[in-house]
Amino acid sequence: MFDGVHRGHQSIIKQLNTVAKAKNLESGILTFWPHPRLIFKPEDDLKLLNTLSEKSQLLEKFGVENLFLKEFDQDFRNLTGEEFVRQILVEKLQIKYLIVGYDHVFGKDRSGNFELLEKLASELGFEVEKMEAVNIHNQHISSTKVRNALLKGDIEEANLMLGYHYPVSGKVVHGKKIGKTIGYPTANIEVQNLKLLPKKGAYITDVFLNGDQYKGMLSIGTNPTVGGTEKTVEVYILDFDEDIYGKEITVAFREFLHDEIKFESLEKLIEKLDDDKKRTEDFYTAESSI
Repeated sequence: MFDGVHRGHQSIIKQLNTVAKAKNLESGILTFWPHPRLIFKPEDDLKLLNTLSEKSQLLEKFGVENLFLKEFDQDFRNLTGEEFVRQILVEKLQIKYLIVGYDHVFGKDRSGNFELLEKLASELGFEVEKMEAVNIHNQHISSTKVRNALLKGDIEEANLMLGYHYPVSGKVVHGKKIGKTIGYPTANIEVQNLKLLPKKGAYITDVFLNGDQYKGMLSIGTNPTVGGTEKTVEVYILDFDEDIYGKEITVAFREFLHDEIKFESLEKLIEKLDDDKKRTEDFYTAESSI
């Protein structure tokens, strides 16, 4: 799936590009949409690290020349491992060299594995290579571990596994405009339903808008202090005062500030926002001095 295009995925892509260049071939990645777990276990309500657009942009950024997107439909899910290799990889994609992850299995009932690939490679005329796991803290990186870190608010660990700062994008939409009345006007971000959001709370974020980068402090939650019930994503952009309704905005998570808090008054909320703003400014000051 390459969900997240994390550092484990990046190690595969690096080797893919190296082999493609050495053998005068084009590099390509085959991935699927929707995620198989959304088909097999829809009750799980799986959230993804990347939207399709984000994944495509990341793969291009890391040098992949061709992206093949296969719909994960009923016919495709019923292919055995061998049928997948023969019909998709060899007949359709005409592969010459195949690189897979260390734990890769595929096909109906997980019938395909590296041993099958080695057997078919000699018969069908392609080479195959298995990559080793990429480890952090003596544990291999996985999309599931990145998701779990984000759901705990462990932004530093998630970003370490990703190799970049976790982004969330969307259109700026109208909210209740309460922030404006207390001196902290926020941009409400409309996020795709499938996109995973970190745990409720406040964060320091980079903000990307109209090709420029700003400093931001972001809230994920229901605004309990003012009786909110719907989950929202709102970012206050420091040193910024423009009308950006309808614009596309991206935030990249840098640091967790604190859990969502229900304050006893707006005055207490403003005190905390002032403190968060100072911590955000200190964070960027410290970063710029490194």
